[in-house]
Amino acid sequence: MNIMLEDILKLLLAILLGGVIGIEREFRDKAAGFRTIIFICIGATLFTMFSIRLSDNGDPGRIAANIVTGVGFLGAGVLLRNEGRILGLTTAAIIWLTAAIGMGIGSGKYAIAITTSLLMLVILWVFPHFESLINKFREERIYEITFFGNPEKFQQIHDLFLRHHLIVRTNKHHKKGERLVYILDVDGSPKNHNLLTKELISDLEIESFTC
Repeated sequence: MNIMLEDILKLLLAILLGGVIGIEREFRDKAAGFRTIIFICIGATLFTMFSIRLSDNGDPGRIAANIVTGVGFLGAGVLLRNEGRILGLTTAAIIWLTAAIGMGIGSGKYAIAITTSLLMLVILWVFPHFESLINKFREERIYEITFFGNPEKFQQIHDLFLRHHLIVRTNKHHKKGERLVYILDVDGSPKNHNLLTKELISDLEIESFTC
């Protein structure tokens, strides 16, 4: 298979678009950084080019489908579980989308590949400002509540959070000597958090709590 000028241009475009996206990831110090994103984009571009060239001997879609599967494993590698929550979903999604951009380059769909890359950068740079605005109306806190005695208190405390329109994302409890400890990861408005805090302070069965 002879290399053509268009093949070189495809690889250079993959390096350019992958590099621009990778710089953003590197700037934010994420797991998949500058070189990783470039390699993903080049790899998807090459596999797509090969699938088109080999289409006379097989199904070109088969290689493309395997790119999606392989990238899925890469994306899974950057996911982390922390206290019941999954971290790294945005990076995993970027890996997946970068591979799609590489497939677009490899198949000659330059306009859609470039447009998608620009839209991705807009989402990565502009949308966090909207998230910051939303976060002014919601706040995540981790409560650690210690009390004596009655195990039924766990359900009472849980119901208390629900009555204050707070979302309990995760919760766990354990015994510490004669005391019972309830730890909750809670999401809701600052106003509702403050109202709940006042009620926890007034509860004589609760020895102490932090949030």
